Amino acid sequence: MNLLINGQDHYDLPEGLTVGTLLDHLSLPRKKIAVERNREVVPKSSFDEATLSEDDQIEIIHFIGGG
Repeated sequence: MNLLINGQDHYDLPEGLTVGTLLDHLSLPRKKIAVERNREVVPKSSFDEATLSEDDQIEIIHFIGGG
């Protein structure tokens, strides 16, 4: 499967990914992350149910705290 993630093409990803399994595949922690699929925010509570499709556009944003 092909996805556009943060503006970069990612080819040969496994079929049937959800947002949650994509984050696991990319070794990204689920805390302090926001995900947008095709310009719509995916709620954290839906990460494991939100199935990805060929050519979806994904934006992953990491939150960094500081003071």
